[in-house]
Amino acid sequence: MTIVSLIRANSYEKAVLRESIETVLAPLGGMAAIVKPGDRVLLKPNLLTGSRPTKECVTRPEIVCCVAEMVMEVGGKPFLGDSPAFGSARGVAFANGYQEIVERLSLPIVEFHGKRYPTNATEFNHLRLSKEAMEADVVINLPKVKSHVQLTVTMGVKNLFGCVPGKMKAWWHLEAGKDVNRFGEMLVETARAISPNLTIVDGIIGHEGNGPSGGEPRLLGLLAASENVFACDRALLEVLNVPPELVPTAAASLRLGVCPELAEIQFPLLKPVDLKIEDWKLPDALVPIDFGMPRVLKSTFRHLYIRFIKEPIKLYGNR
Repeated sequence: MTIVSLIRANSYEKAVLRESIETVLAPLGGMAAIVKPGDRVLLKPNLLTGSRPTKECVTRPEIVCCVAEMVMEVGGKPFLGDSPAFGSARGVAFANGYQEIVERLSLPIVEFHGKRYPTNATEFNHLRLSKEAMEADVVINLPKVKSHVQLTVTMGVKNLFGCVPGKMKAWWHLEAGKDVNRFGEMLVETARAISPNLTIVDGIIGHEGNGPSGGEPRLLGLLAASENVFACDRALLEVLNVPPELVPTAAASLRLGVCPELAEIQFPLLKPVDLKIEDWKLPDALVPIDFGMPRVLKSTFRHLYIRFIKEPIKLYGNR
């Protein structure tokens, strides 16, 4: 049976957090069951934006720090990567407090580069995915629990859309966004292609309301871990009391048969009912997934401006 490990966790203080991550990974055999000596391990957090660093829009650096140290301790070679909506992975990471851990651990940050890879659904074979993710020995997916104005709720599956490099994400909104079912299937196929070895969800403090960046922090007090990203998301939707049919990624994963039913998931520690949240705030209103051409062009220029002008100027000014 598919295992989803759920625990209560209320602190990002390093010693406490380290113990929490060890606890949530124990039913999966611990980090040593995932990472072998010499493995190149991609740590894929949610590095959405550097514009709201206090609003829990991204995966906490404390989570990444603990996971990176655990990978190193079993002989793995971790590196950090993402493809933010605006700016570079390094720029967004540093804006959100990652600089200290990156420098202390000598943790490389890579910018993703795209390459075509075949997917299970041939209609998405023109999807460009990060070669850095596809060629890593191990992928550890580190998403944040967030409400989302286009996709209702996003966690593990949506976080892997960050493995579509650069502004290709905006072009996929243009190409597939007119059909919410097809867009959900594209996200599922992206997750299937990346096939993360482990997903650890940062649900200590989530981001509710008009996410992925316009909402507010909300203490949830939990961590989740699984080798099955689809099952992990399904379990957390049960915790949040959100029907999966309202979430395009979850609905698509069930429709395509890649996500087990809740009754088929094994919960060796806490069960979703033990962590139930009855008043999680969803977006005030959903907005269309489709990006029109003017928005795609505006988004692309904004990304290029931040990446190649704003971030370098800021870096120069700090010297």
